[in-house]
Parts: sequence; C-alpha cells; structure tokens
Amino acid sequence: MGDESQEMQENYDEMVDVEDKKALVFNENTAEGEKSNLSSASFNVINSIIGSGIIGLPYSMKQAGFPLGMLLLFLVAYVTDYSIILLIKGGNLSGTSTYQSLVNKAFGITGYVILSFLQFLYPFIAMVSYNIITGDTLTKVFQRIPGVGPESILAERHFVIMITTILLTLPLSLYRNIANLGKVSFSSLVLTIAILVIVVVKAATLGPHIPATEGAWVFAQPNAIQAVGVMAFAFICHHNSFLIYGSLEEPTINNWSRITHVSVLFALLISVVFAACGYGTFTGYTQGDIFENYCRNDNWATTGRFLFGITIVLTFPIECFVTREVIGNLFFAGTLSTIFHIVVTVCIVAAAMAISLAFDCLGIVLELNGVIGATPLVFIIPAACYLKLSEKSWYHWDSLQSCMILITGILVMIVGFVMTVMFPQECSHGKEMLYCMPSNSSIYNITVFFNGTVS
Repeated sequence: MGDESQEMQENYDEMVDVEDKKALVFNENTAEGEKSNLSSASFNVINSIIGSGIIGLPYSMKQAGFPLGMLLLFLVAYVTDYSIILLIKGGNLSGTSTYQSLVNKAFGITGYVILSFLQFLYPFIAMVSYNIITGDTLTKVFQRIPGVGPESILAERHFVIMITTILLTLPLSLYRNIANLGKVSFSSLVLTIAILVIVVVKAATLGPHIPATEGAWVFAQPNAIQAVGVMAFAFICHHNSFLIYGSLEEPTINNWSRITHVSVLFALLISVVFAACGYGTFTGYTQGDIFENYCRNDNWATTGRFLFGITIVLTFPIECFVTREVIGNLFFAGTLSTIFHIVVTVCIVAAAMAISLAFDCLGIVLELNGVIGATPLVFIIPAACYLKLSEKSWYHWDSLQSCMILITGILVMIVGFVMTVMFPQECSHGKEMLYCMPSNSSIYNITVFFNGTVS
C-alpha cells in the first residue's frame, strides 16, 4: 500500500513538471531559451495585469465607497506585488520553477488538485464574463448601423453571444498551441490603453452633466468585501510569474523585486485613473460593465465598445486554453488526442456560453470570480506556500505579512462569497440610463454635439 502511494505521488510529481513547463499560458520563445532584460520583463508583467478585468474597477468603487475603494485598490496592488515576490521566494526555497510544482511540493497531491481546480474555475468564469460583455457591448455597436434598431436580431444579446461564439471564439479556441495567439496580449494592452483614453475624455465631457447620486462620495459602502474580489480579478497575474522570472538574463530575487515593483506601480496608476474617471462620471449609476452607462447614440462610447469587444474576442481563447490544459493534465495525462481536444474544447465553450445566456449581470459574475477564483490565487496560496516552506521564525516580518495576507484572503473569500450570494446587486442590463433620455436636454445636447465633432 505504501509503495502504491509513493508511486502515485511520483506520477503526480512527474505530471506537474511536464504540465507546468507548458505553464498553462506561455510564450514559445521563452520556452526555447530566449532571455529578456529588466524592461522587457516589466512589460510582460504589466501586460499580464492590465486586461479586461479593468472594466469592473469603477463598479468596485461604487461597491466599496470611493474613498475606501481607492484605499483598497492600493492595498490589493500591494498584496499583488508582495505575493508575486513570495511565489518566486517559495520556488527558490523548494527548488521548483512553476506554480503547480511549488504547490505540489508544499502541500502534495491535495494542494495540486486544489490549485488545478482554481486554475480551471478562474478562467472559466472569466469566459462567462467575456460572453456577457460581448452581449452587452456588441448589441449596442450593431444598433449604430443604419437600419438596425432595438427590435433587430442584431440587438438581441442571446443571438450575438451565440453567433460570436460559433464564428469567432470557438474556432480560435480550437488552436492547440497558444503561441499561435502570441500577439494577442500585446494587442489587448494597446486596445485597453485606447479604451482608457476614451473613458478619460468622457469623464471630462460627459461627467459634469450627470448629477452625482445621493451618498456618492461617502467614505465606505457595505459591499467593500465584494469590491476587493473585483479588484483581485483585475490584478491577478500569478500564472505568468515563474515564466517571466525564468526568462530573465539574471534571475535573482533583487531583479525580480525591482521588476515587480515597477510593473505593479504602473498597472496601479492606470487602474486608479480608470476607476476614478469611470466612477466619477456616473457615481451611483455605475454598472459592472462601465460601457452599459454610456448612451447608445454616443460615438465615443460606441468606439470604446467596439474596441473592447475585439479585446474580449481575442482574450477568450487564451482563457479556454488554460481550462483545457487543466482538464488534459488531470484526466488525460497531459495529452489530448485530436478528437478529445475538439470535444473538450466544444464542451468548455458551450458550457460558458450556456451560463452567459442564462445570466446577464456582469457585476455579480466579477464579484464571484474575484472572491472564489482570484482571491485564493492572489492572497491565500502564495502566502500559505511561503509559510509552509520558510524556516524563518513566526515573528519575522515576512512571516507576519504572509500570515496577515493569508487571514485577509480567507476572510475575503468566505464573507465575499456569502454576501454576493445573499445580497446580489441589481443590474440595469440593456436599459438606456435615465440621463440619456431626450428629456434630459443637457446630456442629449452634449452627446449630439460631440457626435458631430467626432463625425
């Protein structure tokens, strides 16, 4: 019996090593040995952080209260910074070079299975959120086409989600090698910056004409815990940390710390601007998808919706690749035949589509993925691994910080999940906001004016 257990453990160790050399999301050039300097590595970390999750940050300000929300955003950025460094320290302590092998070394098969589950759950729920965003954004883009009105089939979110899945995201998701999508992450970052510019411009032109809602600037709101989950969803980048660290010309903790500090600070600055401008424009009206707040006849917002729709379509296959790899490594010894590759991919994409057709509230999806998917990966697991492997005394500063992050993560995960389920927030999906009505002459006129300017 003991020999069988030892053999099972050895098989798992071997599976982990083979699996995470693929690193779930990886760069083929890095795998072949190409090394990067500090600036290149910093760009890769920034690219990993800044993505579609940024769209929910204004909503997190509404949930937490703007002043407290900003403080929490800085806190989540600090924890992200610290936990990324902890991962690499844990890898050095254990002699491992991947996230999976680190957790396997610290907590054995049980830890490996839990991490695999989380690494499946997080991108899968992200895929659901991407479909919801596609249905929200592209329907409004299509309605700007002459002859396409609210009653058109192109304005029906269910149809748009299904046709986008069948024609775009499913074919892209069927790629076997993620390297075929290697330029996607750079394109996504460029598009995200363009979207940020649009949000800033609209804050200056539209914001002054929308009156702040009651209690818009109070210090704290009762849903601050869920807000932390949304922020964690926006900042998670841990799945790429070992790859980027391994690609360095001089992979040392000091170099990695410098890269992490610069990258997280830059990402934080972008996040603060996006959150402040988005929430400052709409205050209490702010939705989980910020583009739900802009008027349908706003050309600037239509451009932003179109760009964000492209970003989502390009990012979806990468998340699908992660979920498929987890299933392949857990149940198929790391290798999927062509038939099983197609079947598993279709099942994953179809399941994500079915859920997104049934639920249309992005805010709730972001909250759930934040508290049950991102929070363990950002707060809990890196701290737990370091505490398990480190030989430093409990009162050492690294140990104390790790304990605080671990406890905070557990509280956020449990309390956030309960509050999200027990007290779900209302959504205004698909509805034209009150301030967009022609009766609100100030908004209507300013929108018409800037539409004419853009044209």
